[in-house]
Amino acid sequence: MTGRPTLYGTRHAVSAGHYLATAAGYAVLEGGGNAVDAGVAAGLVLGVVQSDIVNIAGVAPIILRMADGRVETIAGLGHWPAAMPADLFMREHGGRMPVGVLRTVVPAAPDAWITALERHGTMSFGEVSAAAIRHAADGFAMHAAMADSIAARTEAYGRWPSTAAIYLPGGQPPVVGEKFLQTDLAATLSYMADQERAASAGGRMAGLAAARDAFYRGDIAARIVAFQEQEGGYLSRGDLAGFRSRIEAPVMAEWRGHRFYTCGPWCQGPALLEALLVAERIGLDGLAHNSPAYLHVIAESLKIALADREYHFGDPLMVDVPLDRLLAEPHLAARAAGFDAALACPDMPPPLIGNGTEIPSPTLEKAPEIEQDTSYVCAVDRWGNAFSATPSDGSWNVPVVPGLGIVPSSRGSQSRTDPAHPCGVAPGKRPRLTPNPALAVLADGGVMPFGTPGGDVQIQAMLQVVLNMLTFGMEVQEAIEAPRVATYAFPSSFAPFEHFPKRLAVEGRIAAPVREALSVLGHEIKHWPDFSYLAGSVEVIRTDPRTGLIAAGADPRRPAYAIAS
Repeated sequence: MTGRPTLYGTRHAVSAGHYLATAAGYAVLEGGGNAVDAGVAAGLVLGVVQSDIVNIAGVAPIILRMADGRVETIAGLGHWPAAMPADLFMREHGGRMPVGVLRTVVPAAPDAWITALERHGTMSFGEVSAAAIRHAADGFAMHAAMADSIAARTEAYGRWPSTAAIYLPGGQPPVVGEKFLQTDLAATLSYMADQERAASAGGRMAGLAAARDAFYRGDIAARIVAFQEQEGGYLSRGDLAGFRSRIEAPVMAEWRGHRFYTCGPWCQGPALLEALLVAERIGLDGLAHNSPAYLHVIAESLKIALADREYHFGDPLMVDVPLDRLLAEPHLAARAAGFDAALACPDMPPPLIGNGTEIPSPTLEKAPEIEQDTSYVCAVDRWGNAFSATPSDGSWNVPVVPGLGIVPSSRGSQSRTDPAHPCGVAPGKRPRLTPNPALAVLADGGVMPFGTPGGDVQIQAMLQVVLNMLTFGMEVQEAIEAPRVATYAFPSSFAPFEHFPKRLAVEGRIAAPVREALSVLGHEIKHWPDFSYLAGSVEVIRTDPRTGLIAAGADPRRPAYAIAS
């Protein structure tokens, strides 16, 4: 039994982290737009109705599979300012990254959305941003997830007047059911749409270029940089004007006839592929779903993949990431050979390629700090195009730019302050991103975009949902709602990078005898509620060439919804 049904359609589907985003994407599909138009529309709405965890000026990594079979990624991740001193945090902040503008990297999301429209969309920026502008200007009903997030960070939101003016109306966090307005944000998006309209005589591409220029070269850029300079930041007009999201080939791995695609090692996506392939080599066949033996394999495979992420992943433009070797048979076999069916690895397994980075000291006392940012959207259209994106960036650790309603990307928080680390700070370098949209082309010819928020839990939730469907034969919604586990046996991707060598979080619907058996195997069990916000919010669309149906699901752990017709 599931709390929601799997939704089925014959023409198109969209699933996103909030129902208003899903509705916006669906309206675009019904209006004749394609999956890219719909995904961008939904992604922009997420930056309004979940602006505590998704910022219009944040990050937006995208992966697309077009009807002709092409698969490509749009990085949607900005880099450190050119003038940023690499040793600043080590030299002046004791190796810590303070809150505020010093953690700002170039905002990438506006460019990523527009780049997707330019390359594969059919609609204008004004058309796809209309719903986002409306919900920012007219307001929307404050929902529990966002209300709880703001209330938990009241002090942080009150740190800067420009942020408090929006997120603490009347000096208090908003309450559920209250209308929440973001008029400055509406004006920022409207300005981009107006600039596009003014250039529309030159055609659709000229209009999209004008919308981008409005953000990266025009009045918006000027106000962002002036505020950054006022606050002591390093972001410049040149950083903004010269930025374009990189178009990159995806990373691909085959598993049981399916082809899985992720973005590159500037995000954690390839670790999903490694965990899947390691689990396969350890052995999945014959294991009962969510049995102690099965969950032990899953936890240890994830521990291995996330250790290799720690040792090696970074911006491949500036770091030598041995990705081919990490996903090759010799390394996978060696990693699988280190698995002990009777005992959990007591810490991160050591690197097998190169020296890697030093294993950090464990965190023993405090609970892990959870950065509750990120959402997700996927869409599939009647022509067979598929879109998958994981927009992100919170609004509490860097101030809102006065008058704009946006927070230039705070994603520098995922760089290590030590420049020697693979994802260490360096001018022009991209942080290592947790958001990682994924997409699969299944053995039957079906297409399956999928993803989730959840920081370091993202690939863990995605792996379990994929196996629920493709190994245990669950329907989409059943696979999403099934209880999950998550390991924390590696350094967090977020400062202060806590490390819990034996920690395994387990949702309460996993039976007590299973949890006890996992404890006997050496896992330190952290008990989660039956449905935990921390376990991610996986959204999935799956097409079936045999029946001609499109199945869609959304995770009830957060306010995500799907529509298919």
